[in-house]
Amino acid sequence: MGYAQLVIGPAGSGKVCYSFAVGVLFVYMLITESKTITFHSQSTYCSSLHQHCETVGRTMHVVNLDPAAEHFDYPIAMDIRELISLDDVMEELGLGPNGGLLYCMEHLEENLDDWLTEELDNYMDDDYLVFDCPGQIELFSHVPVLKNFVEHLKRKNFNVCAVYLLDSQFMTDITKFISGCMASLSAMVQLELPHINILSKMDLVTNKKDIEDFLNPEPQVLLSELNQRMAPQFSKLNKALIELVDEYNMVSFVPLDLRKESSIRYVLAQIDNCIQYGEDADVKIKDFDPEDDD
Repeated sequence: MGYAQLVIGPAGSGKVCYSFAVGVLFVYMLITESKTITFHSQSTYCSSLHQHCETVGRTMHVVNLDPAAEHFDYPIAMDIRELISLDDVMEELGLGPNGGLLYCMEHLEENLDDWLTEELDNYMDDDYLVFDCPGQIELFSHVPVLKNFVEHLKRKNFNVCAVYLLDSQFMTDITKFISGCMASLSAMVQLELPHINILSKMDLVTNKKDIEDFLNPEPQVLLSELNQRMAPQFSKLNKALIELVDEYNMVSFVPLDLRKESSIRYVLAQIDNCIQYGEDADVKIKDFDPEDDD
């Protein structure tokens, strides 16, 4: 059995800002006029995770699923650009970055039984793969590309966990927090996977108290704060959204500070538990049976 993380989340701040076509998320951003939002790049997480595993002597392989990626500071085990690249698609088909990326991912979907299967055959049954995905929200919210990709991994006997990265600034404002929760919930429903929400960029947070207030808040506190920020006509919508967040336990986030090895270790332990990594390892008898005295 293999193990895999599917690393998803909004695009990094240095990339193209793709359309926020996620129903309530889009509506709430319009209502609250949340225009200055920056995002975390999944590649930063993958880089830090790979470095940590190297340090502790653990083997993991990072797979690039972003056809627009250019530079990496870690080795790539598989690279979608060997199958198709965004630059080639944009040049040959005259598509923009948004349509071109969707075309690339649909091409990947069409080649799951060929290219991906051949690449996966290079790895052992117990290998650990981390799939670094593009930051286009549509891919993990309402189009079936990544869902079909996950189903293919499952057929190849992989245990898969979705790792959703959310910028820590979403925890400093109730309206942005709800928007982030709705985007994450959309991905959870679409992919139907064990799901870990990671709060990234904790090293950039100046007031940790603001974050702590949102990590495990009471639903009524959230509703009260939301009603204070919104016009009265949105009270029923606010109540429905808070109940949805509470029902799906979407207020559960794991903070990640990439400067701290303990934080990376804790996050990795949570993910390993989701995919049952290491649970079928052979018991080392020598650890439990002391040698007989002569």
